[in-house]
Amino acid sequence: MTKMLGRSQNLTRPTDPPRLPDGVRIYAITDIHGCSDLLRQMFNVIDADLARSPARDSIQVFLGDYIDRGPDSRGTIDLLIERSKRHKTIFLRGNHELLLLLALTDPARFLEWKRFGGLQTLLSYGIKPTNHPAKAEVLELIEALAHAIPKTHFDFLRALRPSFCCGDFFFVHAGVRPGVPLDRQRDEDLLWIRDEFLESDQYFGKYVVHGHSPVLAPDIRLNRINIDTGAYATGNLTLLSIQGASILAL
Repeated sequence: MTKMLGRSQNLTRPTDPPRLPDGVRIYAITDIHGCSDLLRQMFNVIDADLARSPARDSIQVFLGDYIDRGPDSRGTIDLLIERSKRHKTIFLRGNHELLLLLALTDPARFLEWKRFGGLQTLLSYGIKPTNHPAKAEVLELIEALAHAIPKTHFDFLRALRPSFCCGDFFFVHAGVRPGVPLDRQRDEDLLWIRDEFLESDQYFGKYVVHGHSPVLAPDIRLNRINIDTGAYATGNLTLLSIQGASILAL
């Protein structure tokens, strides 16, 4: 295990480092993007860590973008659903899950979603579109996808949460809008924000754990940590473990 140290910045923040309540350990993963093989590996790491060092209250938090771009979106959702049956889990919504649900009702959003990596998700559900589908084919694809996605997957996608807070930590897919209280954030920002959040040195009211904007290695700041390491492109799916005031990469 490698201890991860923050960068020095001029930032107004609490004197003490952020911490979780006593007895709580959180494992966080984001932006799996259909890489079910990497997800299985991370589950093995979590299980081994818990066997070696049990926690009174272990929570596994997934920060969204489970689908698209990678080869096995369907299998990834199956794994997450099965995981939730045996472990305490929190599933957050990513912008890709939102686009998929919008695509099922709006042909224009369907084509947008397809350009965002939805083609790989279609293929994982056994649907093979042409490269440039005309309107009639798009309508057929929407209908085919609606029939191909199991009810359990629809239930999973519709139940995703916009954010999760525990102790001094705020978990979210993309980030938060600086200057806006956490309880007043818009879902659009929680799912999509980039530069305004990434370039901010503000203290957001909690320490923010997020993904959405790929980095080569976990980007640790005094106000946030980005753990999206571009799994579908790099083969590197980051797992974060937090207990007390300790933040570790496993």
